Amino acid sequence: MTGGAGPSICLVTDRRRLSPQARTTRDELVALEAAIGEAAAAGIDVIQVRERDLEDAALAAFVERVVRRTRGTTTRVIVNERADVARAADADGVHLRGDGPPVARVRDWGPPSWWIGRSIHSSADVGHHESADYLLFGTVFPSTSKPSGAPAQGIAALREVVRVSATPIWAIGGVTLETASACIEAGATGVAAIAAFLDGGDGADGAIGLGVVRARVEAMRRAVGRDLGKLVE
Repeated sequence: MTGGAGPSICLVTDRRRLSPQARTTRDELVALEAAIGEAAAAGIDVIQVRERDLEDAALAAFVERVVRRTRGTTTRVIVNERADVARAADADGVHLRGDGPPVARVRDWGPPSWWIGRSIHSSADVGHHESADYLLFGTVFPSTSKPSGAPAQGIAALREVVRVSATPIWAIGGVTLETASACIEAGATGVAAIAAFLDGGDGADGAIGLGVVRARVEAMRRAVGRDLGKLVE
């Protein structure tokens, strides 16, 4: 299920977080594609393309480029919500919102190899979505991706979700190098993050420098106990 032994690591995209001062959407996407290439080279398991406000044609073209860029690596590319775009771009699967269509319907519509995830927010959600390949639980810790004051469910809630689920549980929300290991210790089989990989730009356009994303993925692999000897070069 991953590119090497140990927990899965997922980078969730947000082009504006990566390049907050970029002048055009094209510039944002060029920087994001380069960052994804670095992440794949560092052995990231999953890229979740989550660019909800892109027009259909721009999103489809971007996903196609990302799929081509990651071929030959162990990285899977999944598309947030848009099964049509995932299928057209030959992506590896789809990530569904908690209120999205049933997993079985999406699986029947796509190729047999598709990998399908689902967002959940409580242990009560688990039984409704166990046909997914993984369940993404959050928000675990306070997150800069959520409005100020948005509630965080905490490690105890994550541990309870893991306890009742036969499906792999990934943690999201405030996942950093410092908090990732706590998620794995609570039983999560993966972690997903935006800020841990993409925030902190200091370049002229606000984007983080070349090589930083790769270093952050490698650091996250160490944080969750992944074997760095299995990196894809």
